[in-house]
Amino acid sequence: MPERVQKIIIENSDIIIKNWLEIVSEKRQNDYTSSISEELFQSTNREFVNMIFASLEQQGLTKDLEEFSERLVNLGWPLSYLTDGLQTFRRVVIDFVLGQTDKIDTDYFSVILDRVDSWVDPIINKLVNEYSGNWEHTVSLQRVALQELSAPLIPVMRNITIMPLIGTIDTERAKLIMENLLEGVIKHNAEVVLMDITGVPVVDTMVAHHIIQAAEAVRLIGSNCILVGIRPEIAQTIVNLGIDLGKFPTKSSLRKGFETALELTNRKIIRQKDSASAIEEMIESLDKE
Repeated sequence: MPERVQKIIIENSDIIIKNWLEIVSEKRQNDYTSSISEELFQSTNREFVNMIFASLEQQGLTKDLEEFSERLVNLGWPLSYLTDGLQTFRRVVIDFVLGQTDKIDTDYFSVILDRVDSWVDPIINKLVNEYSGNWEHTVSLQRVALQELSAPLIPVMRNITIMPLIGTIDTERAKLIMENLLEGVIKHNAEVVLMDITGVPVVDTMVAHHIIQAAEAVRLIGSNCILVGIRPEIAQTIVNLGIDLGKFPTKSSLRKGFETALELTNRKIIRQKDSASAIEEMIESLDKE
């Protein structure tokens, strides 16, 4: 950037910043930043514009730009905040520099435009690349977390585990269910797995096929799979589609399935009498003595 132009920009940075903040604040009323607190919005804007001027004074991009971009990703600010802000900054700077001279010809305008672009464009490219990289990393971590939650295997008692399924089951998720089932059965030494489909809205041929495959895989490694949570409408759909679920037990509720799991592991629920009845029986036995 020509020394004269750079000197004008730096010496009048307060005015340029003021003009930029006013324009950005006016746009805020109808955009994505309207829900952000005024204090956070203003402090972020000032940090942003100060880093832009720092890159001009240091003749290059700074480390602070990378850290600033990463913080915006973590706070959930959209990429358009950066790009819109820099485009607005470009216009403000060009308008201010051109306003400092009485004569404006095509060559002078072209020089100013090229010089400002050579300053602002690298900042835009750097921030977009950093933001995209940080965003992809964040999305990747979220995807892993969602995968872990989409097919959890929960050990509830020795040799008994439950896999609650919620939402639709596609091919990718079915593969994850299969992997988690097999790994979990081995890890928890499970003899019985309760697959609860209460939260699955639709069971069609494909979903039933995936469930049958998973149950068959569990059987092959020496465990039993019980399908629970079959609602009346789901049962009717399965019958109408001609799907055969006769190879493994099915129960209408998790409670009934758990009772069956206890029986398969040689256990059962013993219902104890309430304390009042126990006391009465004790008194009666004492009276007989």
